[in-house]
Amino acid sequence: MGNVFCVDIGNTSAHHGLLAKGEVLAGGHVPTARLADPKSGIPEVLRSLREDRGFAVDGISFCSVVPGATRAFAPLAESTGIPCHHLRHDACPGLGIHYPRPEEIGQDRLANCIGAQEVCGAPAVVLDMGTATTLDILTGKGYEGGIIAPGLAIMTRYLHEQTALLPALDPADLLVSTGIGKSTLEAMKLGCAVGFSGMIGALLDTVLTQLAAWGVAQPSILATGGTAGALPKSWASRIRWEPHLTLLGLEAVFWRAHRAKLPAGK
Repeated sequence: MGNVFCVDIGNTSAHHGLLAKGEVLAGGHVPTARLADPKSGIPEVLRSLREDRGFAVDGISFCSVVPGATRAFAPLAESTGIPCHHLRHDACPGLGIHYPRPEEIGQDRLANCIGAQEVCGAPAVVLDMGTATTLDILTGKGYEGGIIAPGLAIMTRYLHEQTALLPALDPADLLVSTGIGKSTLEAMKLGCAVGFSGMIGALLDTVLTQLAAWGVAQPSILATGGTAGALPKSWASRIRWEPHLTLLGLEAVFWRAHRAKLPAGK
C-alpha cells in the first residue's frame, strides 16, 4: 500500500491530505473557489508534494458536496494519470447503505462512516461540525441515516447579516467568563457558544434514544470538523476527537476499490 492523496471538497474549503496506512503525512486546506487554480489550488499542492517534498502519490481519492467543484476537480484528478476514486453512494465498497434515496447522502458523510469503520467499527455516531452540523449513524448493517443542522459559522454569520446593529463574530473566539452577557458582544457569544453545544447535546440524545429503541447500545461517538473545538471540555470523556476522519475514510475506500479491481489472488 502506498500514499493516497485525499480531498474532501466542502462548501467553503477543500480539506486535503496525503495518507499512508492511516497516517497523515501532509495536509492542509484550499478554498473551494480556488480548487482548480494551478497556482493556489490542488494542482500546486500536488506539484509541491511530489517535487518539493519528494512524496510519491500512488492514488487520489475524493468526495464532494459542491457539484460545480466536482466538475472542475474530477477531470483535473484524472488528467494526472494517477489512479483515482470518486466516493459516491454507488462507489463505496464495504459500506452498506440502508437509506431510501442514497443519492441524497452527502459524500463526505459516507466517507465519515467508512472512516468510523476503520477507527472503531460499528455501531458509531459521527458528529461532523463544518459549514453544516451533521450526525451520521453507522451500525453493523452500514449507513442508517442521520441529522443535518446549522453549523456554528452559519449561526454567528446569520446574526450579523440579518440584523442592523449586531457585529460579526469569530466562531473561533466565543469564550466568555460569565454566564450572563454584560455587553452585546458577550451576549452574542454566549448565545452562540451555549446554544450550539446545547443543540449538539439534544441531537445526540435524540439519536442515542432512537438507537436504544432499535436495540443498539453504547455506540462510539466520533467528532470531526473545523468547529469541534467549540464543544465543552466536559464532553471529552463522551466523544472521541478524530480531526482527519473524512480523509481516513477516503484513503480506506480507495484501497477497497483498488483491491476490488485486482485479479483474484493479488
